[in-house]
Amino acid sequence: MSSERDYFTKYENLHLERTPSGVLTLRFHTNGGPITFTGNTHHQMPRALADIGDDRDNKVLIITGTGDTFMDEIDGPSLGEIFKPAEWDKLYWEGRKVLQRLLELDMPTIAAVNGPATVHSEYVLLTDIVIASDDAVFMDKPHLGFNIVPGDGVQVIYEAIMGVNRARYFALTQQQLSVADAERFGLVNEVVPKATVCSRAMELAEQLAMRPQLFLRYTPIALRQTLLARMRDGTALGMALEGLTAADLAYQGG
Repeated sequence: MSSERDYFTKYENLHLERTPSGVLTLRFHTNGGPITFTGNTHHQMPRALADIGDDRDNKVLIITGTGDTFMDEIDGPSLGEIFKPAEWDKLYWEGRKVLQRLLELDMPTIAAVNGPATVHSEYVLLTDIVIASDDAVFMDKPHLGFNIVPGDGVQVIYEAIMGVNRARYFALTQQQLSVADAERFGLVNEVVPKATVCSRAMELAEQLAMRPQLFLRYTPIALRQTLLARMRDGTALGMALEGLTAADLAYQGG
């Protein structure tokens, strides 16, 4: 198995590296440090996942962050003039595709949450296994911060895992969940010391990579069907409403 592919170095904010056994790690970063999520990252993600899914040498995917955070910062203006229909259409397509493609990957996926996940934490929660550091926190920082509807999938996955009432409170109060609460509510499978979060994720990934290839391809697909259907429906409406509120803010000048 070749350990390198052209797409490994194709994406500015995604460091990709694969072990000889086929465990691919996707690490978010900005210039080698903790990531600031931008419009460019939004553009990269669905395309990177298509490349990852098309590469049959990938047996297990780990996603993680850089340094002390998984994802904790976002550059709102870099997303562009999202109040314009043609610009929102691009984000609408990308936002829905990244979640669908993550759920459609025919390989097990593991999140190694190396610190706060307050931006696009739905990426974490859509993986099959979530390993979190003992200082991780979960939050939806951007949507209430920008006064736009949380419609890009974050509303679907938190409701699916925590239940309707907890998810509504989480969304409307910008609640920050400690890792202990996240584990209690079922968002996290294991909590480990910060120094061991990536090694524990790799340990599980390497164990899975030893399984027969067809088992690895199709067991995750079988396990995700209900969630995939909910995500398709929820983002179709949710992202339309998110775009509407973004346009309203621009119209109001706020």
